[in-house]
Amino acid sequence: MEQKVMNQTIVSALDKFRELDEKISHFNSISGLLSWDQKVIAPKKGRSAFAKASGTLRTEAFKLTVSDEMGELLSTLSTPEAETYLDDVTKAQVRERKDFYNRSKRIPAEMIKDFSVLTSQANDAWEDARENDDFEKFLPYLEKIVEFKRKAIEIYGYENHPYDALLSEYEPGLTVEKLDPLFMKLRESSADLLRRIQQSSYKPSAEIFDQPFSVERQKEFNRYILPLIGFDMEAGRLDETVHPFAQTVNTGDVRITTRYQDNNVRSAIFGTIHEAGHGIYEQNINPEYEGTVIQEGASFGIHESQSRFLENMVGRSEQFWTYFYPALQEYFPEQLGSVDLDEFYRAVNAVQPSFIRVEADELTYNLHIMVRYEIEKALIAGEIEARDLPAIWNEKMNEYLGITPASNREGVLQDIHWSFGGFGYFPSYSLGNLYAAQILHKIQQDVPDFYDSIENGNFSVIQQWLKENIHQYGMLYTPNELIVKITGEELNADYLVQYLENKYSKVYKL
Repeated sequence: MEQKVMNQTIVSALDKFRELDEKISHFNSISGLLSWDQKVIAPKKGRSAFAKASGTLRTEAFKLTVSDEMGELLSTLSTPEAETYLDDVTKAQVRERKDFYNRSKRIPAEMIKDFSVLTSQANDAWEDARENDDFEKFLPYLEKIVEFKRKAIEIYGYENHPYDALLSEYEPGLTVEKLDPLFMKLRESSADLLRRIQQSSYKPSAEIFDQPFSVERQKEFNRYILPLIGFDMEAGRLDETVHPFAQTVNTGDVRITTRYQDNNVRSAIFGTIHEAGHGIYEQNINPEYEGTVIQEGASFGIHESQSRFLENMVGRSEQFWTYFYPALQEYFPEQLGSVDLDEFYRAVNAVQPSFIRVEADELTYNLHIMVRYEIEKALIAGEIEARDLPAIWNEKMNEYLGITPASNREGVLQDIHWSFGGFGYFPSYSLGNLYAAQILHKIQQDVPDFYDSIENGNFSVIQQWLKENIHQYGMLYTPNELIVKITGEELNADYLVQYLENKYSKVYKL
């Protein structure tokens, strides 16, 4: 009799948990739509009121995730007795909700609401500051965001380094202790490869891009390639914004953005391919996960692996342009009609230390992340303050890339992430590169004609492999579980180091 009562208790808790999980997911879906609207099409004069309304909705969703009801349901569903009733999908839902509950329960709802409003306003302040090269305009918002993060970390708790609490928010299980050796190997190998490239007598020229490319024609080309590389335009859309991003409303509504410059055709093309990687991932998550906490990618690092994989290991490959370059020449005959494929391929892979991260070449990109990672660790630990960032940023850029920004606009103000409180986010980009190289090694074992398929425009073979091995799972597995499931080992920097060495030895004839 007692066992029967317990079973009914678990069954009842499970029904209530699924209902609550779906309600929160729906709130978050609408919040995502609001976030996209504010960044893409909302009039500036309405953004302040918009931010408050958005903050109210996010606060209500947050209250549900840390409510007493959620706590009681998680407690019931986390017992050994409940294990026999939960399938793997439900266990993953409980795991994700429980992790968030435990992290956030002690944070007052008002604190979350104030932070939501602050970051919405900070986004506008950052846009103005960047446009006018005025760091002082953004500084008060940044100081408040840093203050909030430091307080939140003390609430979350951590074992070794305070930055661990922020890393785990984007990459569960990751710590400074685990990350530092990976980044050190990548940083040292990248710096050495960059030195050898700069000493090489062979210098691919990127001057072919130093001319005007019609923005309208760029837009047409991007819309041409998107469906061919796997992005479902009936389940998504492409728009223009200041800082490219992807936003999921649901698996049938995944929105990506890019930015256009008439003197930089590479920026929009590779930015679009990058965001398409994110979008394709979200479009191919198991539709049965819709309306649940696991309807998203496994982590920010895994998510970034899909965008960097598509942008670089596919989109910057010689085989990709063997297929697409004739079409690009038709769109821009005056600019590229007399430029042969080999010259173009080497030009899109030319290495040149630059100030803007999103426009950096594949090699020096990771050094941009090292700059931000080192700054964030020190800032969160209280070793430096927000007002010090312009000078420290410039010093780090000179140390890692050998160049010094002439303005804050091309320096410390270039990224949107700190305006929305995304501390701990930047390492995800280099983690994405690390994951992507390890995945590439595995996919080439499973699909030996991987690059032949790209050269022939057959992207369905690649996307099917990614869907079967990564995309469909959403957050069913933790990032470490997923990379082990895919490749048979934990994250290993050697694959990216070797990939970069092989690629640039060919491009630069080292």
